[in-house]
Amino acid sequence: MQRLGAWLAGHNLPDPAELSEAGVSMALVLVALAIGWITGRHLGDWAASQWNRHVSSATPGLGPRLCAILRHGSAAILLAILAEAWPWGPLAALGIGLAQGAATAMVAIELLRGLHLPRWAAWSFAAIVFTAILAHAIGGIAAVSTTLDRVGVRVGHRDFTLLSVVTFGVTVMLLFAGVRLANRMVAHSIERARGFDATQKLLFQKLASIAAVLLAFFVGVDLLQIDLTAFAVFSGAFGLAIGFGMQKTVGNLIAGIILLMDRSIKPGDVIVVGDSFGWVNKIGVRAVSIITRDGKEHLIPNENLMTQEVENWSFTDRNVRVRIPVTVAYDSDLALAQKLMLRAAEESPRVLEDPRSNVWLMAFGENGVEHEILAWISDPESGVGNVRSDVLNRLWLLFQEHGIRIPLPQREVRVRGATASDAG
Repeated sequence: MQRLGAWLAGHNLPDPAELSEAGVSMALVLVALAIGWITGRHLGDWAASQWNRHVSSATPGLGPRLCAILRHGSAAILLAILAEAWPWGPLAALGIGLAQGAATAMVAIELLRGLHLPRWAAWSFAAIVFTAILAHAIGGIAAVSTTLDRVGVRVGHRDFTLLSVVTFGVTVMLLFAGVRLANRMVAHSIERARGFDATQKLLFQKLASIAAVLLAFFVGVDLLQIDLTAFAVFSGAFGLAIGFGMQKTVGNLIAGIILLMDRSIKPGDVIVVGDSFGWVNKIGVRAVSIITRDGKEHLIPNENLMTQEVENWSFTDRNVRVRIPVTVAYDSDLALAQKLMLRAAEESPRVLEDPRSNVWLMAFGENGVEHEILAWISDPESGVGNVRSDVLNRLWLLFQEHGIRIPLPQREVRVRGATASDAG
């Protein structure tokens, strides 16, 4: 008891007026938190439904978090108003600062996680926000800034302190989150716009993404007060090295923009590049994604599509003619065989009625009469081999039904120097 009395004597306890002010502030803090909880409960579901209806595809991670964002955000706003509405004493300011910092930090976590930023980045940013708001509430933000600014190293004529590192990290994280949110919102708006085809929408999305990154870069340079003239000495050599090192990358980027502008290759087109055959799934910044009938995804550099020969089966017309070779025996009724070939093609579900299928007699071959069935399809992305297989299966049954023979290869073997005794 003596030690407790001595400690109390050495530390001044808050006077009743300060305790009363702290009690009032805590009551107001609880009111602000309650209003935030009510806002999130009653407006959160409605806001989430509106978000999912209009912009869910742009930022799917924010929809489920809107209730929490509204709850903590409205509480943080009310607490910020409360903190500035009255010159609170130290004890009351401490309580308000703790609540305001915690609410704002939760808003930051929900927003950054909704944009799919890493968990460590979201929590680190939230910790910085909480510390800054609490220090500002109790009047110690200047002391914290001064302390962080004193800890650092000097490189040349520039000082690198903890304050500059924290400022750089916070700025980069905010700009990164802003660019990601802007890209998704712009892409969603372009996707919903009418009057543009898929290729034009993709081109505008790519240009908007590049513009957002450039804008964020210049804004970041201005906010961080980076003097770009300091790099003037080695910028020429550095730019030349970057130019040689990223020649292919820049070439692929420009080639991709040109492909989107001239619309020679569009998502959904069926193309053949070298040994790669499939339909275009995506035109990216570096490469074009082609999905084959085997389910394999080939990434072909954009520059290759500009310099190599490319077969585009659906450039101006999606109709593709399929050639199906068929050989029948010489003793067959050719008119009947050709009629059955035409019938097998016309009965195949993917073969078009217009243009009509046709049957050509190609040659009198070594083993039989060679024909070729010419059938048209309008969905080459679904494959060509399966159409050929379906027509041949139907033709086999028709040939069996009408007695049309498919010849077998005939070979004559002569043995030189054989005698009659050997033959016996």
